[in-house]
Amino acid sequence: MKFAIVVNVSRQNALDLARKLAGWLAERNVGYIFETLSAEKLQTDNSAPIEELSKYCDAFISLGGDGTLLFTSHYAATKPVIGVNVGYLGFLTEFTQAEMFTAVEHVLSNSYTIHTRSQLEATVSIENEIQHLRALNDVAIEKGAYPRIPTFIIKLDGELLSSYRADGIIIATSTGSTAYSMSAGGPIIAPKSSVFVITPICPHMLTVRPIVISDDKIIEVSVDAPDGFFPLNCDGNLRKMLLPKEIITVKKSTEVINLVANENRDYCEILRTKLLWGREHNFGQ
Repeated sequence: MKFAIVVNVSRQNALDLARKLAGWLAERNVGYIFETLSAEKLQTDNSAPIEELSKYCDAFISLGGDGTLLFTSHYAATKPVIGVNVGYLGFLTEFTQAEMFTAVEHVLSNSYTIHTRSQLEATVSIENEIQHLRALNDVAIEKGAYPRIPTFIIKLDGELLSSYRADGIIIATSTGSTAYSMSAGGPIIAPKSSVFVITPICPHMLTVRPIVISDDKIIEVSVDAPDGFFPLNCDGNLRKMLLPKEIITVKKSTEVINLVANENRDYCEILRTKLLWGREHNFGQ
């Protein structure tokens, strides 16, 4: 068994935890290799580019927040991913720092369970080549620096859903429903629900609301505007500036992400803890 380790190098506590993890693995003669940037910060030569880690390793360990786990998952292919939270909110990262070694032991002994998460696949032309972009959380098309309010045309399985005048459109998985979509007013959807949610960003009509659809639908989005360029983001990463009338197709990906599950907590507990549900607030005291 060999682990690939990806660290949020902007957090000192993540780097400190990585050093402890490396020492713990070395003591047990367990193989590991760091992603290149992580290795540079930790001043070790035991590294490989993140694009190649899945060739050499059997499982991944992400030390950071949800952003680090998203970044890691894009390169983990079908390998199990242990998400250790050293960030703030942490919906995706299943384990605390104190639980890290126990999680690794479970993977080593093959006594772990997996949360399988669906992904989105966005098809778009980039540099005259058709590319298939994947996202675990969401695909978003935004107005960016465009000075006016564009119209976003959305079709489901070839039929017109609506034309939204808005600052953007978010298409999210159930996993991504607690990310950008939630901040834009979208609903929280339980993981493994076979649905997507389409959430408009700052719509310019009071009647426009997020819509939940079956994840077997094929979604087509284009921007109706006389000019301009519109950012296409996958999991918060800019992938292309779309032209007016250019069509992007979004559907369920055939590739899934395998997150190592924490058996000591459930999704309802995560919501209560992360969103502070059920807690009393003494305002002004």
